[in-house]
Amino acid sequence: MQSHIITGGGGIQLHAAETGNPNGQSILFIHGFSQCWLAWTRQMTSDLAATSRIVALDLRGHGLSDKPVDGYADSRLWAEDIHATIQSLELDHPILCGWSYGPLVILDYIRHYGERDIRGINFVGGVTKLGSNAALAALTAEFLSHIPGFFSTDAQQSIQALDSLVRMFFAHEPAAADRYLMLGYSAWVPPHVRQALFSRSLDNDDLLPKLRTRVLITHGTEDAIVKPAVIDQQMACLTHATVQMIANAGHACFWDDAATYNRYLQEFIDTL
Repeated sequence: MQSHIITGGGGIQLHAAETGNPNGQSILFIHGFSQCWLAWTRQMTSDLAATSRIVALDLRGHGLSDKPVDGYADSRLWAEDIHATIQSLELDHPILCGWSYGPLVILDYIRHYGERDIRGINFVGGVTKLGSNAALAALTAEFLSHIPGFFSTDAQQSIQALDSLVRMFFAHEPAAADRYLMLGYSAWVPPHVRQALFSRSLDNDDLLPKLRTRVLITHGTEDAIVKPAVIDQQMACLTHATVQMIANAGHACFWDDAATYNRYLQEFIDTL
């Protein structure tokens, strides 16, 4: 496992972890809200690493990346973060895999830099819009009920909300060590960052029909955060997409059933 420091949008320092076959197909994993690169452990230590060059990025405000007070509202800054990662690490037409909030960042990148330097896209339990009634309709009531706690500066209230978030990721109870690790790196994200992420307002319905890059949509049938109905909304706009539902898996379907998720991703890569 290698660690990299990359200068992203606005000059902030981003952290990324790398493993796998340096001569294989590049995959750039982009985690979700209040997470970090460690979310992708079950991909980075899997058979995918034998055939692919795997990079997992800590988004701005998360993990080992800088956590500035501002710099989260501008779509271009997020786009520059992904562009800088691809260019700095010389990723050869990577597959961009975004979980939950991750597709928003992928689409930030495509809006400003286009599709020329990527080979494929994977939305994993993902959303493609924020800040509207239509965006809220894609999220479950239980998840929305915890949002005030995500923004709280009261430690107890914040931890309670984040613990509920981590539990909602899974259809199957994770091992205690995994759960507390996830809770730990969730809590490492400052409340101002979590609030800034949800304060963005964007709608990518204009961008989705223009995509020419192949898209794989993977979604757990037991997702407790993003409603499966979001897939119908995305498929109505996308012209080059494949959907793979993962049975008995939750929002973190790539963790609940890593073997199935990894197989679907490898099959997708093999068709490109």
